[in-house]
Amino acid sequence: MTNGNTVTRERIAAMEPRIRPYVRHTPVLRVDMADFDRAPLAVDLKLECLQHSGSFKARGAFTNLLERAVPKAGVVAASGGNHGAAVAYAAMRLGHKATIFVPEVSPPAKLERIRNYGAELIVGGARYAEALAASERFAEETGALQIHAFNQEETLVGQGTLGLEIESDLPRIDTLLVAVGGGGLIGGIAAWFAGRIRIIAVEPEGAPTLYRAFEAGHPVDAPAEGIAADSLAPKRVGEMMFPIAEAFVERSILVSDDDIIAAQKALWNRVRIISEPGGAAAFAAVLSGRYAPAPGERVAVLVCGANANPATF
Repeated sequence: MTNGNTVTRERIAAMEPRIRPYVRHTPVLRVDMADFDRAPLAVDLKLECLQHSGSFKARGAFTNLLERAVPKAGVVAASGGNHGAAVAYAAMRLGHKATIFVPEVSPPAKLERIRNYGAELIVGGARYAEALAASERFAEETGALQIHAFNQEETLVGQGTLGLEIESDLPRIDTLLVAVGGGGLIGGIAAWFAGRIRIIAVEPEGAPTLYRAFEAGHPVDAPAEGIAADSLAPKRVGEMMFPIAEAFVERSILVSDDDIIAAQKALWNRVRIISEPGGAAAFAAVLSGRYAPAPGERVAVLVCGANANPATF
């Protein structure tokens, strides 16, 4: 099933060996929720927070740079931080110039990563949408190749390779919980699994992009607030991912900022995993009880980003 686009299992499978030299096969850690003062439950954590550049975004970035022709002006991206860091890292590895636009809400840990990868960093507005508009003007003026954080076929295909990897690591899971911002990650993963497991979206209450889209039947503007606003708060989910989500994502669960903060602290204090707010959101759904697995259900949680300073937890 293509849902009107070319983000298919076949394309994802063909892309995986192309990006494999540039991305890590990240580990899985099995935890017992009893260790977090909850009822006993085995949960597999896929630690994509240990990926190059600190998040899953490296997969989509390398897919874009390997699949598309990069002009002399290089590439440009707008990002709350993680996509920008990934594009900057991929450009550095492949020898291209990168210009990254970020909003004012981007945390220092993410900005430092972008600078360390040699990209030109420009602050372009208070929120992601404003940084995106500034990056689009830059692309028109310079001819730089735009790499969208989520509403781009190549981005979705690249993130879909994480679904392939999760299935390789955890072939018998029933349910996978995935955080959502613009939807590139869950869109790619859902395209890979194509209904063969239950996929649950998790979003902050302050940025319910997919939740609102499901209510309306199409992408609509949503609030862009909360502790995870740098990574999980675009105005709306991508047009390309929404048909995939409609077909293959069971539902969206909302978690509070307090839930996310508790998940960050628990991951650090109990298992020494550093996770940014967006990266901890999916685990927050299980820790808070907002997602309650059925007896015997085999649950996996994607921890997708680590660009944070644990001293702030």
